[in-house]
Amino acid sequence: MADKSHSLTRKKERTEAVEENKGAKQVKNEGTNTGGEAPADGADGAVDGAQGADFPVEPMELPPFEIIVGDRIDPLAFKFQFKNVEYSSGRNKTFLCYLMDRGGTADGLLRGYLEDEHAGPHAEEAFFGQCLPQYDPAAKYTITWYVSSSPCSACAAKISEVLKAKKNVKLSVFAARLFEWEDEEIQAGLKALHAAGCKLRIMKPLDFSYTWDTFVENEDQPLNLWEDCKENYEFYQDKLADILL
Repeated sequence: MADKSHSLTRKKERTEAVEENKGAKQVKNEGTNTGGEAPADGADGAVDGAQGADFPVEPMELPPFEIIVGDRIDPLAFKFQFKNVEYSSGRNKTFLCYLMDRGGTADGLLRGYLEDEHAGPHAEEAFFGQCLPQYDPAAKYTITWYVSSSPCSACAAKISEVLKAKKNVKLSVFAARLFEWEDEEIQAGLKALHAAGCKLRIMKPLDFSYTWDTFVENEDQPLNLWEDCKENYEFYQDKLADILL
């Protein structure tokens, strides 16, 4: 049903990715010249005098990527990361929006989001360490995730272990896209999640609007869904149904 137009969708997303890279390069080039002014003559002389000299350059140590925890997502980040396209170039992180209800406690409904850079712990794994650190075996946890893409095989295995060990945790995962759904290990991970009691579903158009209203700094502006949102949802939902058979 939705397979027929996905070649066109991929072309559109390649174009978006190329335009975004062009914009990033332009910003980078502008940033190398402070204030847009040319360097003074003295600076040119210093550069010329340095030519031919050997200056040891120490490698720069970059800090490791960290999990970002927050309350509201930037609207541009949401529109890009949650767009349910098949060709997902440039979407190299996971956004996880969560609702957590601890039945019988005064905490109420907890809400927030996490994002990662696919380096170090992924958002799915980090959730249990950062958002569920004080696990109470006597409480009943009802957790809903709205994620930009479905879990990788490693995260799926870890989530399955948690659900098997903690029977009082009920998890529903609504994904905007399926991550590398043709990979056999990914499919096995999704099946293991399903068998462990996790409710898996692809985000419907109404889910995108709900997530926009609940988790995004939207300044009271409505979400204008992209034209192929429903078609892409049907495409991914059919694929997920085939995997979970």
